Amino acid sequence: MTLAPETTDLKVQLLLDEDWFTVCDLTALTPGRGVAALLPDGRQVALFRDRAGELYAVDNRDPFGGAAVLSRGLTGTHRGRPFVASPLLKQRFDLVSGECLDDETVRIATYEVRAAG
Repeated sequence: MTLAPETTDLKVQLLLDEDWFTVCDLTALTPGRGVAALLPDGRQVALFRDRAGELYAVDNRDPFGGAAVLSRGLTGTHRGRPFVASPLLKQRFDLVSGECLDDETVRIATYEVRAAG
């Protein structure tokens, strides 16, 4: 069976300084996998789309190792909370709040994200 590629005119946008910034086409996000994007100020964001179609955006930098790798992490849920696990030391970060599920003293930035036409 061959799957037809998803087609849509929707764009993924982040709220930055009270303005919506277009990051990429929605079709660039494969459910369960991350994508890194460069923001205008030089920061990197990790974008995720889950199988239900929900979008998440967090800082791409792993605060434990310092590398910009969270977009390559594994996604999952813990007690109903969606998370990404860093590919470095496997710490899990809540995709909604940015809280580290393994160390409550650590948090990453999150961004408001939407799909818009």
